[in-house]
Amino acid sequence: MMAALDLRELSSLVRPDVPRIPHLVKSAIETWRGRMVNEHGSARVFEALACQLALAGFADEVVRECASFADEERTHGILCGAVVEALGGEALAPALAEAPIPAHEDVSPLEAVLRNLLSVSCMSETVAVSLIGAERVAMPPGALHDLLTRIYADEVGHARFGWRIVHEQVPRLDADAKNRLGIYLRVAFGHLEQHELAHIPADACPPPEGAALGLCSGAEARELFYATIEQVIIPQLEAVGLEARRAFETRIAPS
Repeated sequence: MMAALDLRELSSLVRPDVPRIPHLVKSAIETWRGRMVNEHGSARVFEALACQLALAGFADEVVRECASFADEERTHGILCGAVVEALGGEALAPALAEAPIPAHEDVSPLEAVLRNLLSVSCMSETVAVSLIGAERVAMPPGALHDLLTRIYADEVGHARFGWRIVHEQVPRLDADAKNRLGIYLRVAFGHLEQHELAHIPADACPPPEGAALGLCSGAEARELFYATIEQVIIPQLEAVGLEARRAFETRIAPS
């Protein structure tokens, strides 16, 4: 039996004022409920990353910083649920299926956590910053804009955390370790593409007023996704000595 994520009580306490656009309510509820599940479920990822950072010998303050992101992700889930409640829906849905973060036992603890930071912070969170940032720019001022700004600011912090460690640690690795990370990037890029496109329907085409509820064009979001990879992620990975462009061009789709 699938576990339920029930944030109705917590979310009802922080419901924002949202625009009343009746013909977009159903799609907006579905969008924000999906975000609620994904954001809340991401807490487990950062808890696992914090444990891996400790295992790899990182300082306590670094471990605590990463662990704090789990609380932020749960708060994001509550805030997204609050939008659902404000729109007349219920902050209730099947919970995200538990998927343990890879242990990467074939390499050292440092290399293992770098792989996961590359995948989580440098890829997924960086893409989130781009997509949420674009949504935020398009959204008119108001309570919903303020809520999205809070989520956006946290996601920026999650991305910067990973990039900071990658920029500190990867240049210190030997050639063999860098080569292994480059090979791993093929898998990470493939997973990123599959995951993100699954959550960006290509045929989504809301009317202009949909921006007030955080609804965006699927085609434009997909274009921004690939632009973020090409203009942000690949150049930064190449700057630390990883063959990211070749990895993206030869990415492996998950089976």
